[in-house]
Amino acid sequence: MPSPLAVDSGPFVAWLNARDKHHARAVDFFKARRERLVTTWPVITEVCHLAPQPARAVFLRWIAAGGASVFHVPDEQSALLAGWMEQYDDLPMDLADASLVWLSRHLGAVLIATMDRTDFAVYRGAGGRRFKNLFFD
Repeated sequence: MPSPLAVDSGPFVAWLNARDKHHARAVDFFKARRERLVTTWPVITEVCHLAPQPARAVFLRWIAAGGASVFHVPDEQSALLAGWMEQYDDLPMDLADASLVWLSRHLGAVLIATMDRTDFAVYRGAGGRRFKNLFFD
């Protein structure tokens, strides 16, 4: 079974917004994916804030139909995320990014789809490994 692929908000927003400059790349990217798509609730919240209004409900229905698995960061992990956000405040690391680093470490995977190439080149995932960004591969 292929390693899970963590998805950040950028590729989802581009996919949902035909006016986004990365829309065509995102459409092709999601069509070609065979990995299990995973993300977190902070990412979903960000997508629903940034995506065009009509696409938000479509996106949530796609999630509900099994389009991606959405993980909840346990409450007791909040201090860990806060520590990473402080550690990387020069980038800065937002909650969605911190939740994806947690997810990588939780699942033991380092595949990601993100537009934050600079940030995820600095962050470390499972086992302290570098993330492999498949969106711009």
